[in-house]
Amino acid sequence: MNVLDFVTIVLTGAGLVFFIAGTAGLLRFPDTHSRLHALTKADNLGLGLIALGLAFQSGSLYVIVKLALIWALAILAAATTSQLIARVALPAELRRQRGKNGLKSGSENETR
Repeated sequence: MNVLDFVTIVLTGAGLVFFIAGTAGLLRFPDTHSRLHALTKADNLGLGLIALGLAFQSGSLYVIVKLALIWALAILAAATTSQLIARVALPAELRRQRGKNGLKSGSENETR
């Protein structure tokens, strides 16, 4: 095992740890926004570390550019998807909080 193999193992192992941390955040956090934050941040970093680790094993610049492009597209897709999910989840969470506090929707709450 040479140095490049060791660096690849360390980076992909660190990426796996971030994937597991993101999954734990998805399962553990109470609300949608916290879950999205944990999942997108940890998974993007995990994918970046795995792509970097694989870049050390690639033999050409073409493969490295493809790995970087895959990581960049995954970051853009995760950001867009989490933004859309957060926009849909916000009204539902507000309605749920109003129900917990015993508030009614409509003009009665606006005067309080």
